Amino acid sequence: MGEIMKKVITYGTFDLLHKGHVRLLKRAKELGDDLTVCLSTDEFNAEKGKKAYTSFEDRKYVLEAIRYVDRVIPENGWDQKIKDVVDNKIDVFVMGDDWNGKFDFLKDYCEVVYLPRTEGISTTKIKKDLGIKDSKDWKA
Repeated sequence: MGEIMKKVITYGTFDLLHKGHVRLLKRAKELGDDLTVCLSTDEFNAEKGKKAYTSFEDRKYVLEAIRYVDRVIPENGWDQKIKDVVDNKIDVFVMGDDWNGKFDFLKDYCEVVYLPRTEGISTTKIKKDLGIKDSKDWKA
């Protein structure tokens, strides 16, 4: 009999990929055998009032090159998480601890883990340092 694989999922925009993103992906992968990243589409980001500097296709391309990532699927809306967890037979849902408690409703379907953010780095900080307007300042 084959060994049962533990499947992990995480969500995000992953714009201007940096060390904090890679650390989150590495730690998420360490919680299982298979990591799916659900990547916010440009359309969903617009709905959230955010604008990524990098296009969905380019963000997907970079994520797929990271060794911890097994697949990248699109995130089209807030309400797809339960369906994603069920359809992909996910065992562990992972998010940064800035979302602490927000996804506890998934505990009926899988384990929910909030990982601490990497200190001193964020996409918001990079944008600020480079003089790029942060997502909150963009008007779609």
